[in-house]
Parts: sequence; structure tokens; C-alpha cells
Amino acid sequence: MDFRRERSAAWPRGAALAIGVAAAVVMLTACSTAVPSGQALQAGRSSGTPASGDAYVPQSGTMIWMLTRAALAQLAADPSAMVQLASAQVYEILQPGQKPLAGFAAATIVTFASASALETAVNDNQIPAGTYGVLYDPEVWDFTPLAEQQDPVQAATQAAAAAHAHGLRLIVTPALNLTTVLAPSSNLPRWQQFLNLNLIGSMAKVADVVELQAQSLERDGATYASFVQAAAQQARAAKPGIGVLAGLSTNPPGAVVDSQQLTTAIQATKSLVDGYWLNIPGQGSRCPTCNPANPDIAIQTLLAVS
Repeated sequence: MDFRRERSAAWPRGAALAIGVAAAVVMLTACSTAVPSGQALQAGRSSGTPASGDAYVPQSGTMIWMLTRAALAQLAADPSAMVQLASAQVYEILQPGQKPLAGFAAATIVTFASASALETAVNDNQIPAGTYGVLYDPEVWDFTPLAEQQDPVQAATQAAAAAHAHGLRLIVTPALNLTTVLAPSSNLPRWQQFLNLNLIGSMAKVADVVELQAQSLERDGATYASFVQAAAQQARAAKPGIGVLAGLSTNPPGAVVDSQQLTTAIQATKSLVDGYWLNIPGQGSRCPTCNPANPDIAIQTLLAVS
């Protein structure tokens, strides 16, 4: 999934107080609903080294929202959004070297588009103490080496070995456009070819969490649900108990989307997945054709599905 450049914005008057209150609610919620150390939703680095076969066990009944630091900062400016996040599990995605958003309790995830870069960072102790896990995001773009695009399963296996050896969980988020390298002659829609390749099932065998990059399908609720259902089944058939998230975007390339489309996608799939990567992309080298960022759509979606 495309990662976005940080952008600064003026915080509305009174937001700091509201955020402090909401953050306190988040921290109290986290304390009162802590899961055992062996379960994958515990924030922070595990006390032991997870075996590659360890299953991901989400906290029962609690929605997971995975957000980039930039997206979390944008949502933090709205007190109503913060109240909704207070009752959820939150994964905060950080670029290497980036610090977590102050005053918010979240499981921190450091992201990489290259398995070799991930392996180097982990082995060289560049991942801060207390980090929950690392994320591997292979796509057909300049940020993922061609060799990894051609064999993303082997690259994910390499990433998993490094992560697990250092007590970190691995989230894998393979893009649908990998099919243009793995099956370039196919005339099928990318999502259908992605399923035919069983790519998510193969990567689930080595991962702790998989994220389905379904956001390009969110304008068509039926297609979105069909893909998410089939891909989630593939992942869980390969590794029962694995965590499964689905992707959403407030402003993907193409026709403008609205919160109703995102809400429809969630309502159709929330029984199939453990949560969502709610992306608020910014225009830049990682998403040059994205529409202008629109955090209001994310806020409206959070309120609608609460």
C-alpha cells in the first residue's frame, strides 16, 4: 500500500485538550482490556521470540484500525474521531526513523517496501525498543527491488525470518499490481489474477498478519466483498488464526469516493476481517495520481461504523 508524506497542519483551537482527554480514554481502555502476552495484539515488542507458526489472536470484538502516522495525526484533530479510536485497537505505521505521535497509545509498526532493507534494519538494531512489528509492502514501484517483485513470497520469507528472530511480528501487504510481473499475459482483472496465484495464502504461511489491498475495489461494494472474502479464506486456509486486515482509501486514484462507499465496504466485510488499514494518501512520489487528501471522509466513516 502506498505510504504518504507527512504534512503539517494547524490544529484547531481546543484540539489539544480534546486529544489529551481522548488519549487518556485510549490508555485506560488499553489497560482495562489488556490481552495475554502470547497474543498478537499486545502493543510493544513481545517478551519472547515468536515462532513462524505462531497464530495471530485478535482481541475479541474489538475493531483494528491501522493508520500511518500522518493519517493518525489528521484524525487526532477531530475529537469525535478520537473517541471512536479509543474503543479500538490502533496500529500506527511509522517510516524508519519516525517517532510515534505523542499522547496516543498504539502498537507501533515500522514499514518497509524492501525485504532486504527490512532485514538490514532489524539485524542492525535500528528498530526502536517497544516496536510491535514490521510491515513488508511489496509493490510494482521503484521502492521494491525487481527481484522481490518477481518472487515476493521468498522476500516475505526472508523478512519473516529477520522479524521473528528479533521478537517482532510481520505484517505483509502485497499489492494487486504484483500480478503485472507475476502473470503479465493475463487478461483477468488484477484482483481475480491475484486470487488465482494464491499470493496471499503463500505469504500468510510466514506472516503474522496479512493486509488485503482491496482499496481499488471500494467503489463497487460487491466486488470488494467478493475479493476480501476469497482472499481471507486463502490466508486462513494456509495459516488458521492469522490476522487479516483489508485496505480502504479516502482518496485513491480515479473517481472520487465518499464515506458511504467506504461504509458499505466495511459493512459487507467486517465479519470477514479483524480490521482495516484506513489510508488517507497524500499526493507524492508514492502515489502520484492520488486525489487530494480528504481526512473528513475517514472521520465520517469512523462515525458511521461505530
